Amino acid sequence: MSIPQRHGITVPIEGIPLHAHREVFEEIAALGYTDVWSAESGGADAFTPLALAAAWAPSLRLGTAIVPAYTRGAATLAETVASMAQAAPGRFAFGIGTSSNVIVENWNGIPFEEPYRRVRDTIRFLRSSLAGEKVTHEYDTFNVKGFRLGIRVDEMPPILVAALRPGMLRLAGREGDGAIINWLSAEDVKTVAPHVGDDKEIVARIFVLPTDDKDVVRFVGKRAIAAYLNVPVYAAFHAWLGRGETLQPMWDAWKAGDRDAATAAIPDELMDALIVHGTPEEIREHLARYAANGVTTPAPAFLAGPEDARRALREQAPSAS
Repeated sequence: MSIPQRHGITVPIEGIPLHAHREVFEEIAALGYTDVWSAESGGADAFTPLALAAAWAPSLRLGTAIVPAYTRGAATLAETVASMAQAAPGRFAFGIGTSSNVIVENWNGIPFEEPYRRVRDTIRFLRSSLAGEKVTHEYDTFNVKGFRLGIRVDEMPPILVAALRPGMLRLAGREGDGAIINWLSAEDVKTVAPHVGDDKEIVARIFVLPTDDKDVVRFVGKRAIAAYLNVPVYAAFHAWLGRGETLQPMWDAWKAGDRDAATAAIPDELMDALIVHGTPEEIREHLARYAANGVTTPAPAFLAGPEDARRALREQAPSAS
């Protein structure tokens, strides 16, 4: 079996309110994109944008990249996933992950404990409940007593796992239908993808800064890198990728509270690898390297205001290549 190459985009577009996204979703479909992928990290929730897209652009596949395994109770999560699967039958893919201690513990007051087991247990529960089974089970990280979904799911949605290092990547391939990867270079995909296994979908959120202004790129890109790569799960990921020595000065400065020094310590070469930028042609070529190295579904996220994001959406569209 061969996984088809898809063309995703990250939604919603920052700066455009959700009620004004109908035209955006219709244009995304008209431009030849196949998927829209949402997230849940301080802005819109993951499901509302997709529910709107389900109604406004019925040709698009809809995916979450990602929903944290901790922040909804088991039954509530199953009900939400089932509702999306019923609203867009055959067009919804559910992406789940650990998220981070910042979102789970600092923002939601939920202990960030046993992340691997929590994701594994949630996948197993969802497969049982979405299949219509009555679930009474003591999982390692939560218990469910006597739950049965009250709506029917005719087609089991793919479940993809947000994964960084080998353990979770292998879980994505073994118990999930693929992996969702994030904050890595095109070359890093060669290291990550083999752990997932063959014939599995690999979705990548890729951060794109649609400008060739070097000063803007350095300012915006390095601040984005500093904000994420100091989160423990991403720091551990890049240490595993072999960047510990490169990133140690940034980590030290950040820990000392010197944000400016932390940002300045990020090498230009690393920023060029992790943030896609340049002319439309350079961006297109860079995104193509992700696909060539094993990403089956790129989902670019534009680090830009709404007008520049809409322009980049058109410049990078499948219909424009």
